[in-house]
Amino acid sequence: MKGRLLKLKEAHKNNGVGSFCSILWDLQAQHLVSASAATSTISIHDLSHTSKPPKILSHHKDGVTALVLSPNSTCLASGSVDHSVKLYKFPGGEFQTNVTRFTLPIRALAFNKSGSLLAAAGDDEGIKLINTIDGSISRVLKGHKGPVTGLSFDPNSEYLASVDSIGTVIYWALGSGEIIHTLKGVAPDLDSDASVLNILSWSPDGEFLAVPGLKNDVVMYDRDTAQKQFSLRGDHRQSICFVSWSPNGKYIATSSLDRQVLIWDVDQREDIDRQKFDDAICCMAWKPIGNALAVIDVMGRFGVLESAIPSSMKSPTDGASSLWSKNSNGLLLFDEEDQEPVISGTSSDIGEDNFDESKPVSRKRLRKQSVLDENLDEDTDDHGALPPKVEVRKKGSQNHKETLIGKSENVGFRTVTSPQMPKMQVPFQPGSTTAQAGKRRFLCYNMIGCITTIDHDGYSHIEVDFHDSGAGPRVPAMTDYFGFTMASLNENGSVFGNPCKGDNNMSTLMYRPFSSWANNSEWSMRFEAEEVKVVALGTGWVAAVTSLNFLRIFTEGGLQKHILSINGPVVTAAGLKDELAIVSHASHCLPSNDQMLEFRIFKISNATQPFCGPLPLTPGSYLTWLGFSEEGQLSSYDSKGVLRVFTNQYGGSWLPIFSASKEQKAEGNYWLVGLNMSKLFCVVCKAPDTFPQVTPKPVLTLLNLSFPLASSDLGAGDLENEFIVNSLYLSQIQKNIDEMAASGLDTTSLDDEAFNIEAALDRCILRLIAACCNGDKLVRATELVRLLSLDKSVRGAIKLVTALKLPILAERFNGILEERLLDENRGKVGYQNTASETPFTHVEHKALPVVDQFPSPLFSKHDNAEGTASVGGEKRKTDRTVDMGSMKDDAHKVNLHQSSNPFATNQEKKKERATVGRPKKETDGVVGPGNTKDGVNQVIFHRPSNPFAKATSIEEEKLRDGAKVGGKVEPNSVVGVGQVQSHWASNPFAKASNNQEGKQSLLDSIKKMKKV
Repeated sequence: MKGRLLKLKEAHKNNGVGSFCSILWDLQAQHLVSASAATSTISIHDLSHTSKPPKILSHHKDGVTALVLSPNSTCLASGSVDHSVKLYKFPGGEFQTNVTRFTLPIRALAFNKSGSLLAAAGDDEGIKLINTIDGSISRVLKGHKGPVTGLSFDPNSEYLASVDSIGTVIYWALGSGEIIHTLKGVAPDLDSDASVLNILSWSPDGEFLAVPGLKNDVVMYDRDTAQKQFSLRGDHRQSICFVSWSPNGKYIATSSLDRQVLIWDVDQREDIDRQKFDDAICCMAWKPIGNALAVIDVMGRFGVLESAIPSSMKSPTDGASSLWSKNSNGLLLFDEEDQEPVISGTSSDIGEDNFDESKPVSRKRLRKQSVLDENLDEDTDDHGALPPKVEVRKKGSQNHKETLIGKSENVGFRTVTSPQMPKMQVPFQPGSTTAQAGKRRFLCYNMIGCITTIDHDGYSHIEVDFHDSGAGPRVPAMTDYFGFTMASLNENGSVFGNPCKGDNNMSTLMYRPFSSWANNSEWSMRFEAEEVKVVALGTGWVAAVTSLNFLRIFTEGGLQKHILSINGPVVTAAGLKDELAIVSHASHCLPSNDQMLEFRIFKISNATQPFCGPLPLTPGSYLTWLGFSEEGQLSSYDSKGVLRVFTNQYGGSWLPIFSASKEQKAEGNYWLVGLNMSKLFCVVCKAPDTFPQVTPKPVLTLLNLSFPLASSDLGAGDLENEFIVNSLYLSQIQKNIDEMAASGLDTTSLDDEAFNIEAALDRCILRLIAACCNGDKLVRATELVRLLSLDKSVRGAIKLVTALKLPILAERFNGILEERLLDENRGKVGYQNTASETPFTHVEHKALPVVDQFPSPLFSKHDNAEGTASVGGEKRKTDRTVDMGSMKDDAHKVNLHQSSNPFATNQEKKKERATVGRPKKETDGVVGPGNTKDGVNQVIFHRPSNPFAKATSIEEEKLRDGAKVGGKVEPNSVVGVGQVQSHWASNPFAKASNNQEGKQSLLDSIKKMKKV
C-alpha cells in the first residue's frame, strides 16, 4: 500500500524542540483549535475564512498541554504547565474563568457525554472531577503512581478510564469513585519523552477501550471485565503515541514514534491507509462531518488529511450517533439565550464563600442531585494549595432533588451560573501535611522537632519528637479527644488547635509546656461561634487567629493579654522569640488568580507593630510556608519555589534568596523546613508528591541560598551571589548589635562575628576585583574597592592590581585609600580633649596604619594589645587583620613583602629585605613621633605611596601636606605645639638612599638603574 504526501503548515513555533501539541474540531467542523506545550497561546482557525489569521488566546502563562471542547461546542477548556485550567466561550474565545488549579503541570482534560463533568489531571496527585454546573470539585480520584497523561469518559457515563506515564491503566466507577480495574504496565513507559503522552480512548459505542500496547500495537479491552479482546498490529516500528476513533467507531487512526500514521478497519483488523511524516504526529482528530483527519506534529505543524477513508468504503461518519442533544444541559457556565453573565446570590454570599466561613451555601451553589453527591472525597486540599472545596449537602430526604428544583423555580433561580471569582487561599499551618486515612501525618515540622498524629476510632494519638533528642525534653505521647488539626512547637512547649466539629462543638486552643515549676501548668481555651484557623508560639506567649479575624494573644500561663482585629481572613502565622508574623488577605484575588496578601510583624513584649505591608508572591502562585530564619529574619516560600526574606533595607523589602527553578538538583518538589543565612533546609519529595510521609523518617537536604541573578558578563555568578549573601548577613548582624546595645547587653560575641563576616566579604570582593581586572571591567573594580571594610584589604587590592600590571588602577586605589585615611584621621584629630583643652590628641607611633610595609599577612586576626590603637576611647577596625590565604586563585595572591621598587638593583633589594620587620626612620615613610621640642599634641600623617608620583624632598612634602591639612608649615621653622607634620611615603620607583637622591626625577632614577 502506497502512502500519500501531506504538506503541513506551521501553527505554533516550537523553536526546533519537540513538544506535545493538541488539535481538535468543533461540532460543526467549522473551526480547528490547536495548542502547543512550547507556547502559552491557543489558536482558533476559522476554516470558512482560510485567508484570515487564526484567533489567538493568550491567557496562560506557560505552555498549553491539554485542550477539550464541551459536547455542544459552546465552551473550550485548556490545561497548562502553569497549573491552571481555564474556560473560554467558543468560538468567540472570550475568557470566562479559572476552573481549578493544581500544584504541578496539567496533562489531560476530558468532558463526559452530557458535559456536566470535567475531568482534569496531570503531574499532581489525583484526578479532579469538576461539576460544570457550579464549578465545584465533586471528587478527587487517587490511585496512580505517576503523572496522569490520558483521560476518557465511558460514553454510557459509568466509567472513567485513565492512564499514566509509566503505563498503568485504571477503570474508575463514577458512581462511587472506586477503582474497578487496574492494569499495570500495559502501555509504554513514555515518562522520558515530553513530546508525546500515553493516551487511551473509548470506542463511540463504549464497548472497547483502546490502549497503546507494548508491541507497537493497539490493544482493545472489554468495558466491563477489562479483559484483552484483540489487538491491531501492523507496520508500526516504534511505540504508538496517539489513537483516535472515527465518529462511527468503524475506523481508528494510530500515530507512532516512527513518524507514521496508520488508519485501521477495526472489523477487519487491518490497516487500510498510511501516511509518512517528517516528525512524529502527537495528536489527531476526525472531522465530525465529512471524511477527513486533522493531524499535528511535535514541531507545531498541522494539516488535514482529506479523503482519509477510500470512497469505496463506508464513510467514517455514517451511522454515527449525535454526541449531544438539545435536551442536554451541556456546560451550564454560559447562558445560550442570554450571553450576559447572571450573578446568583448577593455580594455577602460571595464573600462568605471566598473567606471559607461555615455558613449555608448560597443559591449559586445549589445544583441538581446526581449520583456524584454521595460519598464525596474530603481529601482535596493540599496545604492551601488548591482552592477551597465546596461541600455538598447530604440528602435530607428522598425528595431532596424536587425540593431544590422547587426552590429555584419559586425564586426565579436559573440553571445558569456566572463565571466564578478566583478562589482565595484557605488558611494553613506551616510545616503541616494533609490528612490521609490510616496514615500518620505532621501537625508541625520545624527546625526543632515535629508533632505527628494518627486518627483512631473517635480520638487521635499525638507524639512530639525533637531532632536532637539529647537537647530537648522527653515528652510523653498524648491521647487527643479534641481532634486537633494544627500545632506549633518551640523549645518551651507546644500549642494545639482544632476547628469546630459541628453546631454543638466549640473550637479549642490548648497549650502544653514541656517543663514548669508548678503542677497543672497546661491550659486550654474554648471559643463559641468562633473557629481557630492558625496558631503560633513564641517566648512567653501563645497566639491564635480565628474565623472572626481576631488575633488572640495569651501569656505562657494562659492569661488573655491582647485581642486585636486584623484586616482580612488569615492565611498563616509564625512566631520566634518576641516576634509574631501574620499573613492575611488584603483583598479578593485578581482576575489572573493572583493572591493579594499582606503581612504584619508584632513585637509582643512592648505591644508594637514595627512592620506591615503587602506580601509579594510569584505571579500565579500561592503561599506554602512562612517562618523565621535562625537569625530571626521573616521568610516566605511560594508554590513556584521562590524563597524570600524580609529585611529593613529600603524601608522594609523582601529579597528573593532562592529559586527552585534555577536549582540544578531540581529532581523533585522542595518541602521547606527552615533556613539560616547560608543554607536552606528542606525535604526533597519525589514528584508528584508535594509533602513527605511520617514513615520513613524524612531526610533533610541542605541547599545553598542563591539569588536569581542575571547572567553576568564576568562569568562570576557564584562570587556575586556570595557577595550579596554576606552583605545581607552582615546587615542582619549589625541590626542585632544595635538592638542589643540599645538594651544594654554585651555585644562582644556579635562584634567578633561581624568582623569575621566583614573579613569573608572582603575576601569575596577581592576575588571579584581580580575577575574584573581579568575581564577588563576597571570601573566596576573601582566600585568594588570602595566597598571593602578593612584598610588592609584596600592595600591588598593595590598589591593585586600592581601585580597584574594595571598602574592606572593602582593609582586610583591609592587615591581611594588616601581619602579613607584622611577621613578617619580628620575625625580622630578633630576630637576635643577636654582635659588638656587642646584641639589635638597625641597619637602613639603604632596607632596609624603603615601603607608601604606589611609586617604581618593580610587577614590574620590579632587580638593583642599592640594590634589595637585607641583614639579618644575608640577601637579602630582598620588595625584588625584577617588571612587572605583562602583566596582560590594563586595568580591573584599577593607577596606582601615584595620590594617596593620594582626597578631596584639586587644589592638594594637585599638591603630592603633586611629592613623588613624593623622600625623604619621617619625619612623612610614610617609613622613616628615628631622631633619637636616638647612632642606634645602632634599628629604625623603618612599617605600611601604613589608609585608614579615624582619624588620630592622632605621640605617639599611638608609644604604640600601643610596646605592639604590646613596647618601652616614654614620650611625653616621648628614644629611647635598644636602643629601638624605630614609626610608622604617615598616613591617605590626611586632609589630612596638619602635626601639628595630623593630629589632626583623618576627618569634619572631609571637611567641610573640601567647603568648598574
